Amino acid sequence: MKVDVKNPDGTAMTWHSATQPVGSALRIAPEFTASVIDEVAGVETTIEAHYNTSEGRYIVTTILNRATRPDFDHQALRRTASAAIVQAAVPHCIAVRLGDEPDSNWTTIADLTSTEGRIIPSWMASAAVKRGVKDERMEVVEIIYGAAALAGTPPVRAVQVELDIPHRTASDWIKKARDSGRLEGMTYNVGRQADG
Repeated sequence: MKVDVKNPDGTAMTWHSATQPVGSALRIAPEFTASVIDEVAGVETTIEAHYNTSEGRYIVTTILNRATRPDFDHQALRRTASAAIVQAAVPHCIAVRLGDEPDSNWTTIADLTSTEGRIIPSWMASAAVKRGVKDERMEVVEIIYGAAALAGTPPVRAVQVELDIPHRTASDWIKKARDSGRLEGMTYNVGRQADG
């Protein structure tokens, strides 16, 4: 899904927009606007979402559907997939510093990978699962957990898929990351539906 993510003032979303600290090493944009055009249906969906501290995730506050051509799909105009749009937009709203030095550059998670549907690049996943890289592993778990939890999708599953590890290992690594204070400000309640 190709999503156009912007700041509320209409400017492009960049790492500069990520001003709200969460976890131990992430910054997020406090709010965003995201648009998706369904060329087949002839419908554009635009959402606005705000980070909610008590929920530990983005909450959709506005949904706007509009026809983009006269012969649009009337049924598609009535259906909204806000959860999928949030999931696609969140990586554009999270910034991470890749080095430990104070002058290291920030980048968005979306800029880390060019592979559709992935949160992190494969080289980063490979490095995180190696023995003896506990700090680096926890940083990667924080990135994946943050992208999933902030979008309202299951973070254990995201860690499992991104790192190609068993569910039990993913759960254990998330627990260790939480215990070390890396997941502050990001919450996912098991059983909650991703409603955006």
